[in-house]
Amino acid sequence: MVIKRDFILAATMLVIGIIAYLCMKFLPENGSEVKVYVDGKETATYSLKDDGIYSINGKNGNNTLVIKGGEAMMKDADCPDRLCVKQGSISKNGESIVCLPHKVIVTVTGGDGADYDIR
Repeated sequence: MVIKRDFILAATMLVIGIIAYLCMKFLPENGSEVKVYVDGKETATYSLKDDGIYSINGKNGNNTLVIKGGEAMMKDADCPDRLCVKQGSISKNGESIVCLPHKVIVTVTGGDGADYDIR
């Protein structure tokens, strides 16, 4: 009896997890721009429709942001761990790339969906 209940609980949790993953993956709308924050202050806004390479220069270091094909990615950073470079591309509302050593946040905004405020 206990094993049957455990199985039902595990199956229910798995289904809830799959539904949550699919909602997060497919429901957010593509954004129209990225906002760049350095040390908590908005320093730039770039359209995701215009391909380009942008330097983000802060007092803690330098990052290179690349926008191509409607997606933004951190191409290079001179921080020690380079985790922001490893985060990959972002294009949907609310997605962010964060470089903690340089205090840089790149956030996707705009589009038809909900606009999240992430700072």
